[in-house]
Amino acid sequence: MHSTIRVDNTISYLNTDLDLASAEDLHPLAEALHSSGLFPLHIAFGEDGLWHATLESEADHGEPETNIASMPAAVESLSLPHRNRWNTCTLREFNVGYDCGAEPWAFNQSLSPSLLGRVAAACVALRITLYPNRPIRHE
Repeated sequence: MHSTIRVDNTISYLNTDLDLASAEDLHPLAEALHSSGLFPLHIAFGEDGLWHATLESEADHGEPETNIASMPAAVESLSLPHRNRWNTCTLREFNVGYDCGAEPWAFNQSLSPSLLGRVAAACVALRITLYPNRPIRHE
């Protein structure tokens, strides 16, 4: 959905998705999170008998700290019925994606202790996904 500026063969942060799974329909929860700035990319009933949803921030971010910081705020603002639905999710995960390249030799980004505390308070796991280096498409 968002355009991330990438340089071919350079390690770069892509985005962070909020991935959810639940035995209950996730449409109402996704709508509530959307009203707080998280865009639903995908909501579907899976072959595993669970509902799955993927949401992301509506704003572009250059690093995970600022992107993830907006997401606990959306969770913290949920009304009690939506918070109860949140608590029934069997998967609550921030999936941080990076495009891999050969440069630079070292690359790092961090999450602050205060943000990690908010993520833990929302009972969200953290996953890192590394995507193979892809050529840049010029559109």
